[in-house]
Amino acid sequence: MIKIAFYDAKEYDKPSFERYGAAQEMQFRFLEIRLNEDTVELARGCEAVCVFVNDTVNAAVIDRLYRCGVKLIALRSAGYNNVDVAAAFGKVHVVHVPAYSPYAVAEHAIALLLTSVRRIHKAYNRTREFNFSLNGLTGFDFHGKTVGVVGTGKIGRIFIDICRGFGMKIIAYDPFPATNGGIDYVPLDELLERADVISLHCPLTEQTRHMIDAAAIGRMKKGVVLVNTSRGGLIDAEALLEGIKARKIGAACLDVYEEESDVFFEDRSGHILNDDLLSRLISMPNVIVTSHQAFLTKEALNNIAETTVRNILSYFRNDGICDNELCYRCGSIEQCKQDRKERCF
Repeated sequence: MIKIAFYDAKEYDKPSFERYGAAQEMQFRFLEIRLNEDTVELARGCEAVCVFVNDTVNAAVIDRLYRCGVKLIALRSAGYNNVDVAAAFGKVHVVHVPAYSPYAVAEHAIALLLTSVRRIHKAYNRTREFNFSLNGLTGFDFHGKTVGVVGTGKIGRIFIDICRGFGMKIIAYDPFPATNGGIDYVPLDELLERADVISLHCPLTEQTRHMIDAAAIGRMKKGVVLVNTSRGGLIDAEALLEGIKARKIGAACLDVYEEESDVFFEDRSGHILNDDLLSRLISMPNVIVTSHQAFLTKEALNNIAETTVRNILSYFRNDGICDNELCYRCGSIEQCKQDRKERCF
């Protein structure tokens, strides 16, 4: 029986993980609290931990996990910016879910965009109070508008396909362009200057942190709509707020926020929100915030559980080798030169 400490567990996580885990003789210890330096000891007696995007997996936590006998960190997400992969090398192996449902995230980005542009959220609130006025609800056609897509991995390309269905003009930026798909790649500065809508679909790295800052916003068209369903740290939130106040940003659709770990995934409705910046963003009439829910579909939850369980099994039953390992050995974290034919350490 493989024992796994499952941190930051939500009710929507449990059914699929229990189903797949029971079939493979896994025992999940579901913990509602997040992994950090204060809670790491709860993993003692387990061979693996399963973590999500807001768990803290820094060098100190990794050292404690290693001393507790934990051999594997299994991310139930694609992103791994919350894990010190370099610190884990030589101590604890790290695996992730590279793709669970790119359709879920791309479709949520479109849902946010449609809701914002066509003022669906405002109309919904009005009609519930029997206010059927159309004043202030004017949007714009997607057809013929230029959308700039930053990042053309699976999610970005699906988002592009949806936008093509609306008849939008597509331009994209990616330091590693896709070789097929007929995508018109342009330099980032050109994308910022030309796009009516900008949607972010790239990972958070040292190179991409705050890629949307005051200077980037200054290059954008007046009235641009900004969509972020990737990672909050891609956007300098202070600069975004200033861009909104200056009427440069026409609308912002955010499923992620840089400091979300202290707020998102929990019911804060009975509390005073201490994050003044987030409070001010939410108060803006042209800002829509959802709480990192772009991934949240039945299909995605099923795929996340299935892949995570398969990753754990692969490690423990395949001599420590897993196709989805994140390894620091080769310098290319997701594409190890070992081709997964031998252990990285």
